[in-house]
Amino acid sequence: MMMISQTATFHVLSMSPPHSCLPNSSSLISFKPLNIKGTNFNVVKLHRERTTRTRATLDDIESDKLSSTLVEDDKPNKEVDESVKVLKNAAKTRKVAAKEVLSALSVIEKAKIDPSGFLETLGGKESPGRTWMLIFTAEKQYNGGRYFPLTAVQRFDAAGKRIENGVYLGPIGQLTFEGRFSWKKRILAFIFENLRIKVGPLQPLQISLGKKEDKEPSTKDPFFIWFYVDEEIAVARGRSGGTAFWCRCRRVNI
Repeated sequence: MMMISQTATFHVLSMSPPHSCLPNSSSLISFKPLNIKGTNFNVVKLHRERTTRTRATLDDIESDKLSSTLVEDDKPNKEVDESVKVLKNAAKTRKVAAKEVLSALSVIEKAKIDPSGFLETLGGKESPGRTWMLIFTAEKQYNGGRYFPLTAVQRFDAAGKRIENGVYLGPIGQLTFEGRFSWKKRILAFIFENLRIKVGPLQPLQISLGKKEDKEPSTKDPFFIWFYVDEEIAVARGRSGGTAFWCRCRRVNI
């Protein structure tokens, strides 16, 4: 499933300038050990890994902790907790079976988690916001799904209501869409205003998409419906019905 055009199921986001998020492409990226909830994910030790598949790196949140997401009645939901663990393991290893990931996504959607803290967790308190890497995309009604094969990183800026969406192609270059978004309850609608194309070492070319600045993004535009957001992963459905989840990440160095 390609997610580059504004009408695609998912719009893969990027940031400018790019930073590190891919632990297995040592020629493109720099790494630091990340310590989340007492667990050290030392992505530098890649020489011990035999696999060459892309993995997600969770962001360091030591200096920016936000309140955790709550289920609507505040009662512990063990099934949701287990599903969240499945997705976090899938983000770290990309070895969790697609069937298990699809089941976890379905459970989280049906839980109807309170979205009141989603936007701040997704986009941070200050500009330029936070970055997330797309990990897995599911088809309508969870009839199938797969790990996303490209380097796709997204940035949401809650303070500035800005969004960036791009795909990294290593030394070949990158494609980035940039624009603004609106938020209502759990729906983030967006409009892209600019397109940036970068080829090899050349300076990026920016193209205006001619969108009216006074138009508020609405559900007539592309949008995401967010089912879950915490400090490490986020789950949402796109306008055309596909569901995906992201892992919070550092920026990609090209």
